[in-house]
Amino acid sequence: MTLVPELLEVPYSRIWTSYDKEADVLYINFKKPSHADDSEITDDDIIIRYEKGEILGITILNASRRKIE
Repeated sequence: MTLVPELLEVPYSRIWTSYDKEADVLYINFKKPSHADDSEITDDDIIIRYEKGEILGITILNASRRKIE
């Protein structure tokens, strides 16, 4: 949830989501189609995907086991 301030700065007004229940992964995309050219993984297993330096989506691993603090 510490990503929220950064996410509010994303220049896209639409959000697409999908959830893979078997893998327990939540995908959040701000741009369609999305073609990441870089990514980073945070300490809490969230993958931030970038295109030309801008965040275009995030992938949340182990999504069902997360709790809002």
